[in-house]
Amino acid sequence: MKQILFQLDTDPIPNTFDTVVAYDGGADHVSCRGNVKPSTVGTMVDGAVFTRPPKQKKNTALFVTGSNMGEGEAVLASIRNHFFGDFRVSVMLDSNGSNTTAAAAVAYVGRHIDLRGTRAVVLAGTGPVGQRAGVMLAQEGAEVVLSSRRVDRAETACEAMHRRFKVDLIPAAAGDPAALRKVLEGANVLLATGAAGVQLLHESSWRDLPDLEILLDANATPPLGIEGIDLMDRATERHGKLCYGAIGFGSFKLEVHRACIAKLFESNDVVLDAPEIFALAKEMLAAR
Repeated sequence: MKQILFQLDTDPIPNTFDTVVAYDGGADHVSCRGNVKPSTVGTMVDGAVFTRPPKQKKNTALFVTGSNMGEGEAVLASIRNHFFGDFRVSVMLDSNGSNTTAAAAVAYVGRHIDLRGTRAVVLAGTGPVGQRAGVMLAQEGAEVVLSSRRVDRAETACEAMHRRFKVDLIPAAAGDPAALRKVLEGANVLLATGAAGVQLLHESSWRDLPDLEILLDANATPPLGIEGIDLMDRATERHGKLCYGAIGFGSFKLEVHRACIAKLFESNDVVLDAPEIFALAKEMLAAR
């Protein structure tokens, strides 16, 4: 029986990146739907759960995508509310690639250092990747500072992650050089998750930080988010610190993404959100 994946995108036009990875992850057929909303996803769920007999339901799965994490979370919640008994199929949430990207980045950090008791700073952390990375770092025992140009945006993001995952993140403004220096004080881990093509940090601002051990930049579009890091860096030592560029940990992100798609077809009751995807990433890295 064919393995069918329904890509449910909250944007008007489904993201082709997610479609390609869905096929590479093992789906026989990917059916893409755009402009999916919590109020409209119910009929799609019904079609997925009522068509195949119990033993074959694992061959149908749902994949929630799109650029807006809040909208994706609402769609996931609506999907789960439509499930009952064994009338369910596996579902994954990865809006904007946030869960798989964050999981790959934080898994690599945890491979090098014990995060318990460390201070981690997520620059431009109010986007989907930054928020989820902040959650994962906190769950590993780090004190996490989530920064934005405006402190109110950081506060809103931290409150949202507390409601969703019951973790405490520290909001901070880093919109000017003085504020940025204060945010970086005592940082052991630095992760930049800003918009493509926006430089967040000059090399002179991080190279001499005495406590900093590892830096990761999720931006693959020049200029990179952290000056002085190369796109291809993978545990490359620079100024006595380990550096990862977007491609340096991005290849592992794709491995995690594909593994998640494959996992959806193992049973009909898998739900993959940030905690489950992060656990899988750590498991994959430990097996290497």
